[in-house]
Amino acid sequence: MHSTNILVTGSSRGIGAAAVETLRTRGAHVVGHASRAGDAATVAADLADPAAVDRLWAEARDRSGGEIDVLVNNAGVFEASDLARPEAEWLDDWARTMTINLTAAAQLSRLAVLHWQQRGRGGRLVHVASRAGHRGDSPAHWHYAAAKGGMLALHKTIARGYAADDIYSYAITPGFTDTAMAGDYLESRGGAGLLADIPLGRVATPQEIAAIVAFCALDAPPSMTGATLDANGASYVR
Repeated sequence: MHSTNILVTGSSRGIGAAAVETLRTRGAHVVGHASRAGDAATVAADLADPAAVDRLWAEARDRSGGEIDVLVNNAGVFEASDLARPEAEWLDDWARTMTINLTAAAQLSRLAVLHWQQRGRGGRLVHVASRAGHRGDSPAHWHYAAAKGGMLALHKTIARGYAADDIYSYAITPGFTDTAMAGDYLESRGGAGLLADIPLGRVATPQEIAAIVAFCALDAPPSMTGATLDANGASYVR
């Protein structure tokens, strides 16, 4: 039996890098992804270019003996876009965030589902969404919250549509996590003062989220398909 072949997008830092390390420790064969060339085990692809998504999938399959068993949709951007920006610029910001955070994830999910249907053996999707998909985000991040809410809807649709094909979908909704992306946000909105909104008193570590990614990718029972796992220090409970 071959080791589990996993593609993790956005693996150059933060949650993605921690997930790759954790999954490899578990014995999985992992292909990483970054927007720019990195190590030999990482495929470079700019997810703002829809054509790059197809190339990423093909390269990941090629490096995995033709088969991918798990797709982890983790790549994303978190860029502010003030409402007062000129409309054309605001729309460009919206389109960029939607393309990278949601459309690319949908493209890869589509390729994965078709791949699993064609080979006659199921697979797993793990979507790293965000607390923002539930409770919204700052006034400068409409696009980010909307993209993550869309990812959750995508996840639920896949789970309901393909469970009979042994295709399972799981989503994770972190709150603030100790990554460069979240660090910039915390600093821009007052730094440590934001911790007052987190009953746990601290943000999550990338390793904590990576442990949940590994659980979903390798251990979660099929009956959990469609589930969304919150990891936000009780800053949003539902």
